[in-house]
Amino acid sequence: MGHRYVEVFACKKSDYYNAIAAEINFGVFGYPPEQSPPPARHKRPREEPREDEEKNLDEMHFTEVLKLRGLPYSVTRAEIVEFFVEEFHLKESDVHICCRFDGKATGEAFAEFPSAEIAKQAMSRDKMTIGSRYVELFPSMPEEASRAKSRSRQ
Repeated sequence: MGHRYVEVFACKKSDYYNAIAAEINFGVFGYPPEQSPPPARHKRPREEPREDEEKNLDEMHFTEVLKLRGLPYSVTRAEIVEFFVEEFHLKESDVHICCRFDGKATGEAFAEFPSAEIAKQAMSRDKMTIGSRYVELFPSMPEEASRAKSRSRQ
C-alpha cells in the first residue's frame, strides 16, 4: 500500500477463530493497549525467489536506506558491514542498530548506502544469515533511519 508492502500468511482455521474471539473480547489484535502482541512467526526462506517476487523488486520504491529485520540481538555494526560485503560500500557509521528505550536491541537496524541503486543491489542479500538468524531486508526511508539513529546503539 503506497510505497510499503503487506505480508499475507496462511493460517489454521483455529488461529483465525481465536483471533476473532480475542478481538471481540479484548479489542483490536486481542491485546490491551499497554501490551504488544508476540512477534510473528515466519517460514524459512526459499532458496530461489519466485518470478513474481523478482518482478515486485523492480516495482518497489528505493531510497538509499534499507531496513534489516531478524538480526541477532548481539549483532554489531561490523558484522552488518561484513554481511553486505565490500561491493556495497557500507561503512560502520552508516549502520544504525535499533534499541528499545531501555537500551536492549530490537533485532532491527537501518543501513544507509551511497545511493538508491546500490541499496537495490544490496537487496540480493535478503534472507541471508548472520549467525543462525536469517535477515530480512526492506526498502525504507531516510526519515525512518534518522529516528533509529537517535536511539541506536553506539
